[in-house]
Amino acid sequence: MPTLAPPLVFDGRSRWRHLNFFQHHCYVHASVPRVKCPEHGVKLAEVPWARKGNAFTLLFEQATLALAREMPVNAAARISGITDKRLWRIIQHYVGQAVADFDLSNVKAVGLDETASKRGHNYVTVFIDMERRSEPVLFVTPVKGKETLKQFKAFLEDHQGKPEQILEVVCDMSPPFLSGIEGQLPNAQVTVDWFHIVQTFTRALDDVRKQESHIAPLPKHASWAVLKNAVADHLTVNQLNALGELLAQGFDTATAWRVKERLKWIRQAQTPRAARWRITRFINYAARLVGDSRLLEPVRKALHTLRTHAERVIRRWTSTYTNARMEGLNSLFQTARARARGYRNTETFITMIYMISSPAGSVLKPT
Repeated sequence: MPTLAPPLVFDGRSRWRHLNFFQHHCYVHASVPRVKCPEHGVKLAEVPWARKGNAFTLLFEQATLALAREMPVNAAARISGITDKRLWRIIQHYVGQAVADFDLSNVKAVGLDETASKRGHNYVTVFIDMERRSEPVLFVTPVKGKETLKQFKAFLEDHQGKPEQILEVVCDMSPPFLSGIEGQLPNAQVTVDWFHIVQTFTRALDDVRKQESHIAPLPKHASWAVLKNAVADHLTVNQLNALGELLAQGFDTATAWRVKERLKWIRQAQTPRAARWRITRFINYAARLVGDSRLLEPVRKALHTLRTHAERVIRRWTSTYTNARMEGLNSLFQTARARARGYRNTETFITMIYMISSPAGSVLKPT
């Protein structure tokens, strides 16, 4: 610690916003001198109650951070009596500091998925540690495609992690993701969660329904009848009648529904070997059922997707990880976004994700 010479000059009085005194704003005033350091030259002395160059005391910042963790930032800023932009700057400073201190040396399995940052095709990609029980978010980026994995690799290496130590990645079947994983995480095996298979066939079914509805009128209530889980979601009487009518009249939508429902048979397999056998039988059965109908092309594409990624899907029977955590986090992020009525830009949305679901969120907890 260099020895400082006596003050050279005082630049006048400085002021910092402090915790309210009852309902009144409170400010700390002090004359901060410039001092001469043999090593660094003339510098403005730092004060122990505030960050360098900041207009708020540390205690005031801690109080606003605690509020921001419990409510939308706009509301926290209003209660604190500052603008939301100033509060976001405080949050981003401390969250950024905490993210910089992440230690990823023990990360061996990650999950990744996209979540919408705003309406339209605006997404960020979130990486989580599949072994962490709480605050699992490791890295968030607005970048898309292969660059996503390249950025994660760089982040991993900057935080004591090694790409070679990542042994499993749980994700969807996005070609850019799969290509990026192969190129950046050489020892990682990809596990495609069953959720993504069901989602693929459900979307194919909905595409068939939409196309067929332009050609022939479908029974009323058919939409929810085919998209709901026929067992778990307890179809209403009207939906059951609509489903029966679809099946009786031979609509292509009914064929697509039969294929989607048959997936449950695969899911019930007890071993990887049984799952592989059932997937093969399912693909052959569905291909015969679909035939060459033009309207059922989305289902043929879904079958091709399953055939292509069959081994990654089968790995789900040996893996201890599922995508359920990622989907739960997505719901949490979107709830926070809706509660805040959107975020001004992608950076603030990313900060929010770190704030509520990563170890960086600990900086916002009251001490």
